[in-house]
Amino acid sequence: MGIVRAHLEEDAGKSSHTESGSGSLVDLNRCGVPLLEIVSAPDLRSSAEAIEYLDALKLILRHTGASDCDMEKGSLRCDVNVSIRPPGATTFGQRVEIKNLNSFRSVGRAIEAEALRHHQLQLAGGVVEAETRLWDDAAGATRLMRKKESSQDYRYFPDPDLPPHAISEEWIARVRANMPELPVARAARWKQEHGLSDYDAGVLVEDTEVASYFEATTRLCGDAKAAANWIGADMFGLMNELHCGPEATGITPERLAGLIALQKSGALNVPSARKVFAAMLGNDKTPADLVAELGLGQLSDRGALKDIVKNALAANPKAVDDLKAGKQKAAGAIVGFVMKESKGRANPGLVNELIAEILPTL
Repeated sequence: MGIVRAHLEEDAGKSSHTESGSGSLVDLNRCGVPLLEIVSAPDLRSSAEAIEYLDALKLILRHTGASDCDMEKGSLRCDVNVSIRPPGATTFGQRVEIKNLNSFRSVGRAIEAEALRHHQLQLAGGVVEAETRLWDDAAGATRLMRKKESSQDYRYFPDPDLPPHAISEEWIARVRANMPELPVARAARWKQEHGLSDYDAGVLVEDTEVASYFEATTRLCGDAKAAANWIGADMFGLMNELHCGPEATGITPERLAGLIALQKSGALNVPSARKVFAAMLGNDKTPADLVAELGLGQLSDRGALKDIVKNALAANPKAVDDLKAGKQKAAGAIVGFVMKESKGRANPGLVNELIAEILPTL
C-alpha cells in the first residue's frame, strides 16, 4: 500500500443546519487543532482492502503513540475517494470524494454504495461528475455536499507564520532508531518465541496496553499460552464490563501471574481459579491469600479423594456399566459427582486416575 504524502493541517470549525432551515449552528471547539492527513495511493480495489488497510494504519498509530485513534472523539476520521473502471482499463474513472466517515463500517458501506451509484449511472448513459459527497448511514447512500473544486479554487498560499522547516536525514535516522516495535513485528515475535496462534497474537496486539500487559504477565509466569488464555477470556470480559484497560481493573500482571502459577502447580483447578480471579477485583490481596480465605485450595489428597470416588461409583451403577462397556463419556457423571461432593475442589486429573484404578475391582 503506497503513501503519497503525509501533511499537517488545522482542523476547521464546523457548521450544522437545523432541519427546518431556520438557523445554523457553528462549532469552533476543534478549530485550530493540528491534524495529520495521510494520503494513500490509489492501490485499493475493494471495501475489504480499504478496511484492512485502515485497521493496520490504526494499529501503527496507536503503537507509536501518535494518536489514540478514538473515532468517537474525532481522533481519527476518514475521507474516501471512489472511482470505477471497466476490466482491463488502465486509466481511472472520475473519482468522487466522500467526506468525514467516522467508522470503518461506514467506510466499507460508503465505498460499496458509491461504486454501485457510479455503475448504475453509467449504465443509464449518465456521467460521473467530480463531487464531494457525504455519507447518510441511515439511508445507506451518499448525498451531494458540493461540486468538486479545481485545484485553483483552493487558493493555496504559504502560511506567513510558518517558516520552511528542513528535515535532515540524521533526524529521520534517529527517529527510526527510537521507534517502538510495530504491531506486525510484535505479533510475529510472539508467534515465534511463544508459539502463539495467529488468532491469539492478533487479538492481543490490537491494543497497546493489552500487549504490554500480556508481555509483563508472560515474563512473570513463564507461560505465554496461559497468559493469553486468561487475558483473552476473563480479563477481556472484565475490561468490557468496567470499560477500562487491564491495569485499571486492579489485577496487575503480578497478581495474574501468581494465579496462573497456582493453577499450573495443581493447587487450583480451573473453576476455583476463576473464582479467585473474580475475588481479586476491588482489593490488593494476593491469589494465595484469597485461596486460603475462600477455602478453594485444590483437593489432591489421594486417600480423601479415593473415598469420594468410591461413593461416586456406588451411586452411579449405570455409569459404571457404561464405562466397563467402553463408553468413556460415562466418566463425566462420576467426575461430576466427585466435584459436587468436594465443592469443586477435587483435582480432576487425580479423580480420573482413581476411577481407572478402582473400576476393575468392581
